[in-house]
Amino acid sequence: MKAPLRIQRNILAVQERRLLTWLAARLPLWVTPDMLTTLGFAAAFAIGAGYVLSHYDPAWLWLSIISFFINWFGDSLDGSLARFRKIERPAFGYFVDHSADALGNLAIVGGIGLSPYVRLDVALFALVSYLLLSIHTFLSAKVVDEFNLTYLAGGPTEMRIILIMMTLAMLYYGPERMGNHAYSGFDIFAGGFAVTLLGVFIVQTLILGAKLRKKGR
Repeated sequence: MKAPLRIQRNILAVQERRLLTWLAARLPLWVTPDMLTTLGFAAAFAIGAGYVLSHYDPAWLWLSIISFFINWFGDSLDGSLARFRKIERPAFGYFVDHSADALGNLAIVGGIGLSPYVRLDVALFALVSYLLLSIHTFLSAKVVDEFNLTYLAGGPTEMRIILIMMTLAMLYYGPERMGNHAYSGFDIFAGGFAVTLLGVFIVQTLILGAKLRKKGR
């Protein structure tokens, strides 16, 4: 399987690539890409658990925040380590990594929706919008051999930073609703973010569709 061209132009891409290369060069040999994938996957469920447990004590949100860093370490470094050691398995890695990401995203966003801060329907709308954009990425990898990791100058790392900042705001402001409304400020933020992702998906789909039609493909 030929790996599609990875396109990564997010704000932190250059600095992150340097850091990941530095880490990959210094990891002990007994650490494998599969171990890092498993670590990132487990951390995603820990993130979701922290949100759910915040029903009992907001301090559980720190579990989510810490686990975001562990999730970044495992999820971002597994492929980098494989490429650094020249032990890539393009088909297996592509399948397992993105399958794990899909389940991990469900755990994270599901946990947010089961927290006292964001309504479940709003969280699931955000998840659907994110998955639609992911589907566009996978389709692009197939039809034009481009795997785009960046939209609106943001990628998975920027997404984690946004969620960490939102979680810190949850700790500070609490789950109170806005006046007499049924929606909290976190609901409005998550809903607005979901609408943005949905809009990006629609625009990118129209652009790519027009490009393919013009080329007669």
